[in-house]
Amino acid sequence: MTASPAPRLAGKQAFVTGAAGGLGRAIARRFAEHGARLFLTDLDGAGAAEVAADINAGIGTQVAWSAAQDVRDEALWQSLLGEASAAMGGVSVLVNNAGTGSLGGVEHIEQKEWRRVMAVNVESIVFGCKHALPHLRAAQPGSIVNISSLAAFKIEPDYTAYNASKAAVASLSKSIAVDCARQKIDVRCNSIHPAFIRTGIVEPFFRQLGEEEATRKLVRGIPMRRLGDPDDVAYAAIYLASDESRYVTAAELTVDGGARAI
Repeated sequence: MTASPAPRLAGKQAFVTGAAGGLGRAIARRFAEHGARLFLTDLDGAGAAEVAADINAGIGTQVAWSAAQDVRDEALWQSLLGEASAAMGGVSVLVNNAGTGSLGGVEHIEQKEWRRVMAVNVESIVFGCKHALPHLRAAQPGSIVNISSLAAFKIEPDYTAYNASKAAVASLSKSIAVDCARQKIDVRCNSIHPAFIRTGIVEPFFRQLGEEEATRKLVRGIPMRRLGDPDDVAYAAIYLASDESRYVTAAELTVDGGARAI
């Protein structure tokens, strides 16, 4: 008789930002199901606490903790990573999921808006990786998973700041990956690039156009002709966080129904 396989994330301690809803919630739930301990943060601290409470109730013991976090605050990163390490017995996985959108072509983008998007989508990852690396180094093998977007490669001109920020995440992830490898640190860094996923981000389109028409427009550039599901991204994150991907670093994993290929 073959023994049951161990959970894919058994023994992992994951710090997940933007965990109150959408992709973050799905990642947190699937990580917990696969054996990880979790420290969940979000600007919506009550929402992160709700996700943690639901996970703990489902598992039957405490495997998730939470805190409110503005990812633009570097000092808060330091204190929360310390808190997470104390609660979970270390930090071996960092999932930089928190992000924000922005609409506006290059002639119309205001400096304040440009800086806001870059602070949330790019600087926060710099701060997170900078201050998580000492924890990840101590808990090797470690993994950093940065949630980017297909917008890093497929450009919509009305999303100037968003496009630029997500392309920066892809490049930044490679820089971190190579830096760790050259130092012979067993910490990998990869980015995930989803197309449109059925989360709150598409709800305004549904309200404006109706679900059928909105979906038709959103998927017209996707060969599989459907929106993604949050779990599609969550399972990609499980792979990159797990020891299954020990030889995968500096990779760009597209979860896009084939959209990047056309």
